[in-house]
Amino acid sequence: MVDQGASNAELVRCIENIVRAGTIGQVDHAIARCRVQSGGLTTDWLPWISMRAGDVRRWSPPSAGEQCIVLSPGGNMASAFVLVGVFSDTIAANGNTGDVERTSYPDGAVIEYDHAAHALTVTLPAGGTADITVPDAVTIRCNTADVTASESATVHSQKITLDAPETIATGELKVLGLLTYAAGMVGGGSGPGGAVAVINGPIEVRNGDITLPGNDVVASGISLVGHVHGKVTPGSGTTGAPA
Repeated sequence: MVDQGASNAELVRCIENIVRAGTIGQVDHAIARCRVQSGGLTTDWLPWISMRAGDVRRWSPPSAGEQCIVLSPGGNMASAFVLVGVFSDTIAANGNTGDVERTSYPDGAVIEYDHAAHALTVTLPAGGTADITVPDAVTIRCNTADVTASESATVHSQKITLDAPETIATGELKVLGLLTYAAGMVGGGSGPGGAVAVINGPIEVRNGDITLPGNDVVASGISLVGHVHGKVTPGSGTTGAPA
């Protein structure tokens, strides 16, 4: 004879196990499994539901204390899986508006997008780093760009082109290689010792695609090549040094 009482008790147990609320008790990252505490029950190691688990995979494991739901097809806990991501009094929501999608990390890092303000914000804690590797090309388009590096900034490349009608350097500019210019050079101000320009070494004006008319240097309207001296007698003698 079938024990009707035992059958009813098993049916009730299965129904109760179909959906159970609980909290994550333990997580084993190596096997991607967790154990859930639900009432007086601690489950066996169960898989949790990820956003994607196919050709595209998303790894974001639950943490101890996170509220969750255990789903058991037919009430069989051996084939159950865990639905995570339920806010609780212990772990409250990290937002209070429908305009923002935000991911918060335990070290204080935050990634959020405000679709009402069209603003993407990434905040890392002290000591945080970001590393982006792109084998081919990166293209950034915007109206204005502002990059602040409080200590230093270094760009490594075989060739760098600054394509702008005007480029302004607010501090000292040091060029360790050959400096070549093609549209003239104009300057002013006071440099070392009060001079506008100080050059250590010889200066040569020579033939080339870009040169002064007549390969000359002119200072205060006086030609270095074509200037003459008055009050001298023609002949083989030379004048004295400029005074």
